[in-house]
Order: sequence, then C-alpha cells, then structure tokens
Amino acid sequence: MNAFDLTGRTILVTGASSGLGRQCAITISEYGGNVIITGRNKERLAETLRMLKKGDHQSITADLTDQNGISSLTDGLPKLNGVVYSIGVSDLSPARFITEETITKTFKISYEASVLLTSRLLGKKKLMNDACSLVFISSISTRYPFVGGAMYISAKAALEAYARVLALELAPKGIRSNCISPAFVKTPMLDETAENYSQEAVKKIEERQVLGLGEPEDVANTVVFFLSDASKWITATNLILGGG
Repeated sequence: MNAFDLTGRTILVTGASSGLGRQCAITISEYGGNVIITGRNKERLAETLRMLKKGDHQSITADLTDQNGISSLTDGLPKLNGVVYSIGVSDLSPARFITEETITKTFKISYEASVLLTSRLLGKKKLMNDACSLVFISSISTRYPFVGGAMYISAKAALEAYARVLALELAPKGIRSNCISPAFVKTPMLDETAENYSQEAVKKIEERQVLGLGEPEDVANTVVFFLSDASKWITATNLILGGG
C-alpha cells in the first residue's frame, strides 16, 4: 500500500492560477487526487486545468475576498477530503508607510478569505469529510522576518494561529489542520521581489538558504504528504521548508 496515494480523494486548491497553488494542483493530480482548482483569473485557471494529469478535475473561477465569490464556489462543491490554502498577497512596504487600506487589503486576501471559506465549508452543508486534511501555506518569514514585510508576515502569523486553533476544534471529527512555511521558492512572487527591489536582493536571499532557492515541487510534495495517510497522526503543526 502506498501511504501517499490520493486516488479517489477530492481536494480543493485555492490560488491555483499560478505559483505554488498551480504546482500543488498538478502534483496532487499526479498522485491520483481529483482536484478542484479555484482562483480569480479564468484564463490562467484554464491553463492549470490543462496541466493536470487525467482525472475528474474541475475549475471554478471565484473571488474569495467577496462573500458572493465564496458562495459561488461552495454551492457547487462535493464533499472534500482535503483543502490546500494557497491564496495570499505580498505587498511589501516599510512600517511608516502602512495605512488602513494596506492592512485591509493584505488581511482580506491573505487571512480573511481562507478563514471565511473554511467557515462556509464547515457550515450547514458540511462539505468536509471526516479525516479531511487542511493545509495552509504560510511563510518562513514568521520565524525570520525581513524589513518591509510587516503586513505580509503579520497576516501569515495570524493564519498560523488560526490553523492551530482549528486543529483543536476539529480533532473530534478526525479533521487535521497543518501549516507549511516555505522559504523563498522560484515562483512569480519571487520575480516580483526582483522587479520591485533588485536581483541583488534575490541573490542575498539565495545565499542565506544553504540549499539554495526551493522549487515549487518541493512545496507541493510536502503538501501531498499532509493530504495523505502518511501524515494521519499529525495535526496542529507547522513544517518549515527552509533550505537550511
């Protein structure tokens, strides 16, 4: 028996139109999972859908920062065996430039959307099967902060705290809740860092990670571990993928 096999399991992946969310969806499909992908960009979601290994997959365009978007997504969902939360925004600025608008925008996307989606999944329709696995993608920056990252890091730290409490509340149902905290990975978000700051900044980041920059597959493989029976005795944890 392959403890990592996801055959017959239905997994929802948010933020699947690019980056880590897209790679998670692809890798889950390679392990036999049926993937429901969601995001705001219909065209990029369609690209992700074409990349998935053959299976009973589905694409649903939805803006999870809006209650109507959450409703349009959850109204068409079957019972889930797992959820991967890969929605977030990296809006970097020094503390003195933080405004009410900055706080609202960052937390609405990087925290509130995942929390309200979970509430709907746990609501009257009870869209999570017993033994469902919830995987939140956080960031190593909550352990090793950087200048300009106050809002990004604060939202991720809040998400980690929420995931731990969720694990306690849902344990009686056998539902697990865990976080993964990657260091810098080769994704469009890292490209934005290079564009907004400099290639030199990215080079310094890479030098701090003794195994170098991670690949999206490194994160996706870990997500599969948490979705599978290989981790069935693990909850309320936060695994750091730091490249050393």
